[in-house]
Amino acid sequence: MTFSIVAYDPTEQAWGVAVASKFIAVGAVVSWARAGSGAVATQSYCKVSFGVDGLALMGAGKSASDTLAQLLAADDGRDLRQVGIVDVSGGAAAHTGSACYAWAGHHIGEGFTCQGNILTGADVIGSMAAAYRAASGELADRLMVALAAGDSAGGDKRGRQGAAVLVVKANGGYGGDNDRYLDVRVDDDPNPMPKLASLVRAHHLFFGAPHPEDTVPITEALARELQAMMVKGGYWKRDLDGIWGDDAKTAFDELIGSENLEGRWQRDNADQIDRVALDYLRERLQ
Repeated sequence: MTFSIVAYDPTEQAWGVAVASKFIAVGAVVSWARAGSGAVATQSYCKVSFGVDGLALMGAGKSASDTLAQLLAADDGRDLRQVGIVDVSGGAAAHTGSACYAWAGHHIGEGFTCQGNILTGADVIGSMAAAYRAASGELADRLMVALAAGDSAGGDKRGRQGAAVLVVKANGGYGGDNDRYLDVRVDDDPNPMPKLASLVRAHHLFFGAPHPEDTVPITEALARELQAMMVKGGYWKRDLDGIWGDDAKTAFDELIGSENLEGRWQRDNADQIDRVALDYLRERLQ
């Protein structure tokens, strides 16, 4: 009762799952991934243990195909299940049980697999695979493109409710001490895809690493502009003198922290600002 894509990016060393369904909080049930192990989408009369056990098997060195075979061999309900798996090196495997409700099927590609059941037709999976192959950008963006393509092609024929994107990479999570790089979900919405895309963009804003080519120096004119923003936010009560000294930097640090942009501006590089953060602040505080 769901359509999903599971994929591996060898450049990023990242694994991910994107899923949508007429099912509340679908991302909490279908999507499983662990850096250095792989990723699993378990759906259609979902057997949640396929996620837990599948990651454990791949973490112990089994391929996606061998993992899938072992999971299905132990499951009396295999004819009702649908599963997509990618392993640590991007090997992909999928299963669509003979008793899954139509339309149901899957498409295995290089480093990814798309699968779905109770869909409007085969073009949902075909559109996802084509969109993923043609997409650019980081893995999260390409998963989002594929999911949106499936939705546009018809998606779950019962309607829409939940959608999610999960991407893991070693030390990719907040603070660098976990692998949950991106985990965004829309749990209950009649049209979840636009909101999900917005959450992916917000993740890039607040948690994405600034690129050196996107930094600009804080000149006197820009310092004055930033001071005006700080006045509006209640962080600066002095004249707009354009002096970017310690007092201005301290006040700006408070503003940055309040806006959750600490990953894009820090005191050890305080005389420059990331253009992405600057554009966001201009929209928020001008």
